[in-house]
Amino acid sequence: MDWVEGIGYLGTALTISATAMSTMIPLRIISLCASCAVITYGILIGSMPVVLTELIQMPFNAYRLWQMMRLVRDVETAADGDLSLEWLRPFGSRRPFGVGEVVFRKEDLADEMYYIESGVFRIPEVGLEVRKGAIVGELGLLSPGNTRTASLVCVEAGHALCVSYSDVKQLYYQNPEFGFYFLKLTSERLFQGVQGMAKPQAVAGDAL
Repeated sequence: MDWVEGIGYLGTALTISATAMSTMIPLRIISLCASCAVITYGILIGSMPVVLTELIQMPFNAYRLWQMMRLVRDVETAADGDLSLEWLRPFGSRRPFGVGEVVFRKEDLADEMYYIESGVFRIPEVGLEVRKGAIVGELGLLSPGNTRTASLVCVEAGHALCVSYSDVKQLYYQNPEFGFYFLKLTSERLFQGVQGMAKPQAVAGDAL
């Protein structure tokens, strides 16, 4: 076996290793390394289809790696004190709510959380209002049976970013670092919610 074949086998080994990985960031890094090795091999043996295939795959892997690393960075920043969840925007869908519309009721099955972009929403059980920048609904992901711990009603028309629990779980399981920071952030929100219940006033952020 000469050194050219060695590069080809290296590319194969890296590709197999990437396929066997379960965490996203190492998977993307190894995939990029595999592509580099396979491209080098393809050029040396004069196989343009091999080179073209890897050149097409590399931008996708690079973009996903950048996206996940940015996500982890932003969640880490949030967990260290900036409790804004703007980093969830690429993973949610924007939804309008009208005056009097019930977003969810206490003990309903919970399957998504909400980032308030505009309008005013009220949690009737505790008499709290949530406004722009508030997060509500993520505790349903952690509650027994995934049920709502309170209701949410729109009292002034606005929009909310809806992020499904399935997307949050996918991000959680794909990247342990994201999972750690998300749990830390949710704990911060839980303490805020407990403190907010003792203060009957409008709040800018709360989690129920």
